[in-house]
Amino acid sequence: MPDQPSSSRGAATYQRIVDAATQEFARYGIAGARIERIIAAARTNKAQLYGYFGNKEQLFDAIFFASLERITNVVPIDATDLADWAVRLYDEYLSRPDLIRLATWARLERRPTGHLVADHDRYDDHKLRAIADAQAAGRIRQGDPFDVMAMVIAMSMAWSPVSNVYAASTEEPTSVHDQRRTLLRDCVSRAVAPDRGA
Repeated sequence: MPDQPSSSRGAATYQRIVDAATQEFARYGIAGARIERIIAAARTNKAQLYGYFGNKEQLFDAIFFASLERITNVVPIDATDLADWAVRLYDEYLSRPDLIRLATWARLERRPTGHLVADHDRYDDHKLRAIADAQAAGRIRQGDPFDVMAMVIAMSMAWSPVSNVYAASTEEPTSVHDQRRTLLRDCVSRAVAPDRGA
């Protein structure tokens, strides 16, 4: 994110812009988002928005990369328990569906193939090292650490807001989410279990 303003009033305006833009981009994507709706929702003006973020593309970047940082910080990987990591990702997507929608818009509008972000090493290296270490210790199956990570993330997104089968919501009974968590935990555990026959 760009440097935040030092005054409390400026910081409040900055945060209103971030909040409004997050919702706007999550709902409409990069191309469909409108600066006019963002500034109206944020109760500010274009000059302030552009002063803080530069332009619409830079505003999306600031919000999108902050969402990646959030997921990395709020849901840190534990390669010795990838099943639990998958469940925690499920919970994060459930509580913050806007974050996964931002990633989907970035995929659709910017990088339809390959890594989601150009500097993916910044977000993935520590995860890949953790998975490789767990593989070396015989705790999880062998295979390309990136592919193992991608598979676990994909499994955690089975009921996410971008699922092409079913999108879960916080409105559903807790028991339904608990059933999904149990199934997800079991499936990921089985998928990443070390091959004892090798």
